[in-house]
Amino acid sequence: MAKFQPRGAQAEGNDDGLKEKMIAVNRVTKVVKGGRTLSFAALTVVGDGDGRIGMGKGKAKEVPVAVQKAMESARRNMVKVQLKNGTIHHNVVGEHGASRVMMAPAPAGTGVIAGGPMRAVFEVMGVTDIVTKSHGSTNPYNMVRATLDALKRSTTASEVAAKRGKTVEEIFN
Repeated sequence: MAKFQPRGAQAEGNDDGLKEKMIAVNRVTKVVKGGRTLSFAALTVVGDGDGRIGMGKGKAKEVPVAVQKAMESARRNMVKVQLKNGTIHHNVVGEHGASRVMMAPAPAGTGVIAGGPMRAVFEVMGVTDIVTKSHGSTNPYNMVRATLDALKRSTTASEVAAKRGKTVEEIFN
């Protein structure tokens, strides 16, 4: 059986160098003919501190097993986001369900100005300076998905230049 990790703790014996954060654990009840069955659903994020991020969900009869399943799911679903000096390249908006997240790059020394689940995403991802604002639903699952949606929408100057068939210098002039 998996070992239980306190909220926000780094997993021990983790040799792949990934940072792990548990965002939420919910108790879920299923009503059946014989009564109620309890289980737990966990939401976690995993990152390498250099722009790679993954989100995972796990469900089991016990909390530690649910968290372990969520961590494994997050490892399998990692995506790479290009960062620029510890922040993002430009303003970006992401949505999922009724959650809407706005992010803006910030100068060095600003820190991570984000609440709840978004902060955990940026901490494991390696973002050191960013300003965010969330509107609508504050459901942790929706907020994490909206944050990842926004990060996937962000592009670098070289990607924009390649799409337009121009050089980076032509884009900025």
